[in-house]
Amino acid sequence: MISIKVITTGDGSKSLFLPDLNETYHSKFGAKTESEHVFIQAGYKYISKAEMRILEIGFGTGLNVLLTYLAHLKDNKKVYFESLEKYPLPENIIREINDFSKVKQKEIFKQIHNTPWQKNVMLSKRFVLHKNQIDISDYEPERIFDLIYFDAFAPDKQPEMWIQSVFDNMYKSLDNNGILVTYSAKGSVRRTMQNAGFKVERLPGPPGKREMLRAVKS
Repeated sequence: MISIKVITTGDGSKSLFLPDLNETYHSKFGAKTESEHVFIQAGYKYISKAEMRILEIGFGTGLNVLLTYLAHLKDNKKVYFESLEKYPLPENIIREINDFSKVKQKEIFKQIHNTPWQKNVMLSKRFVLHKNQIDISDYEPERIFDLIYFDAFAPDKQPEMWIQSVFDNMYKSLDNNGILVTYSAKGSVRRTMQNAGFKVERLPGPPGKREMLRAVKS
């Protein structure tokens, strides 16, 4: 069984540390800050569509789902959110990281984790969540997406997630002008995306990271 430790990051939000991999789920400088910067600001808010289909690679702690849900409450977008995760977290870890200060956030976070896998669940009248427990190598999308949150572990920790066939599949999964955002700015990742057909731009990264990547299906 993989060892998991709950940690508090620089902005006060919780994340997880895997000692066996020497890897954290989020930036130690701030889990919420990183997710807001990379996935919400550079991804979700970059797209002006009133209806959005989002694919997330790496459900992890569910933080990106929560932040996207909260964002949709403000702008009233209609969202279909599909998230892939091969290894869901155990219930005791989920309870420990659910320490949000606002009661509503606690309730939604709990609901996000309690929803069944492989099933569409309406978190609100305008937000559908579909959690998919699957290995990315076996994933065949049944719809076209507007936005991909690519939130796998770092390339040196989980190299099989960052290979050419994966990004070829991501490219095919996106609508024209759809985008993929990721915290990684590694040169090999950028080149792999470009080989898949993406137009890739470097953006300022979150605290503790100089750059991140946004890839557009042109």
